[in-house]
Amino acid sequence: MQSTTLTATAAGTLAVAGKPRLGLVAIGNLSFGFFGIQIAFALQTANVSRIFQTLGASIDALPILWIAGPMTGLLVQPIIGYLSDRTWGRFGRRRPYFLGGALLSATALVLLPNASFLWLAVVAFWLLDISLNVSMEPFRAFVGDMLPEEQRTTGYAVQTIFIGVGALAASAAPWLFRNVLGVAGDAPAGIVPENVRLAFYVGAAALFAAVLWTVLSTREYSPQELARFAGGAAPAPDVAGERVHPLRELLGDLLAMPAVMRRLAVIQFFSWCGFFVLWIYGTPVVAFHHFGGAAPGTAAYNAAGDYVGNLFAAYNGVAAVYAFLLAPLAARFGRERLHAVNLIAGAAGFASFLLTRNPALLYLSMVGVGMAWASVLTMPYALLCGALPYRKLGVYMGIFNFFIVLPQLVVAGVMGAVVRSAFPLDPAGVMALAGTSLLVAASLGWRRIRA
Repeated sequence: MQSTTLTATAAGTLAVAGKPRLGLVAIGNLSFGFFGIQIAFALQTANVSRIFQTLGASIDALPILWIAGPMTGLLVQPIIGYLSDRTWGRFGRRRPYFLGGALLSATALVLLPNASFLWLAVVAFWLLDISLNVSMEPFRAFVGDMLPEEQRTTGYAVQTIFIGVGALAASAAPWLFRNVLGVAGDAPAGIVPENVRLAFYVGAAALFAAVLWTVLSTREYSPQELARFAGGAAPAPDVAGERVHPLRELLGDLLAMPAVMRRLAVIQFFSWCGFFVLWIYGTPVVAFHHFGGAAPGTAAYNAAGDYVGNLFAAYNGVAAVYAFLLAPLAARFGRERLHAVNLIAGAAGFASFLLTRNPALLYLSMVGVGMAWASVLTMPYALLCGALPYRKLGVYMGIFNFFIVLPQLVVAGVMGAVVRSAFPLDPAGVMALAGTSLLVAASLGWRRIRA
């Protein structure tokens, strides 16, 4: 193991410089579970609006029905981050949360497409989102735990590659089952088509298998090892036996966010506003604007839903490929500038939904969206890790998630009324709003962020 050296950050914390560098296979093992998590997440984002509308939800109600996601993230991720920072046992620090969340997520994936009425689907969606949140943020902290600063862009880029590949497979699955394997893609009114249900079943199995691979193929540094990498500091409070009221500590950590994290939080807020609009309105926009006003439950609407799955697969495929380039591009141009350029590309992709009624041209739009998505999943975390104390990496990753879920709450709370009043004849106008949000994020991220 290499010797430990220390550097001081502007905030006065010691930056980790002594962790051993890991090989590419070991880095891949750290994040392979995210391949499975993203399969579940992609099935959710590509199909939940379709399931809700199939069970009778109006387009105006979709944002409110989607509110389960941001609400659970707001509540669950900081708590899970706090607990995972203080967990150490036979199975390690983060890995128990990976495995528990995967079991619950797989169960929810089976329940969701079999819901017989709308509110049962909403409950299953809520369970799925809670479960994914239990697994997701410990995976973010896990990369920070295990990698030295100089490998973190690579680590999060590898995570993004798995995210992209998993989402590509999951988003395209309903179309593949229908058009390649001949699984029925139409169903009576109020019934989720068989090809969608089968995609959820396969996704449940893949999720659990991928997370289990990470659990079995990795080991975690002990609290003592992490302390030694940070300069021989005492073990974290839970190890030393000190007791601090969790709510008081969480509030204190929120108020004491490092300056780097505050800047990144605002950029994340506007970035995720744009993507949440896409996930909620992708199917109804394409069904109406590009498939001739297709109504929920019709054959044309189901075809539009499968097509949106392919579009989501395309942007995730672009993200997976583009993630290979992020580390060398960031080394040459800087993480901040590269992130801003990628967000501008995403804004152009969103806005281009309005420029054509030919659905085939939307694949070009997905190139820019995929570039932005790869960057959103990689650059903020690579910039953030070096500014955080190692003992609180989990809880700060959970707090950072506030600025992913708060924009989703805003979108869920206001976008229904916006669409009803501003775009009553064609909901495609929401994509211009999504593009504008990414442009704001790009303008805020152009300047150097690091402390």
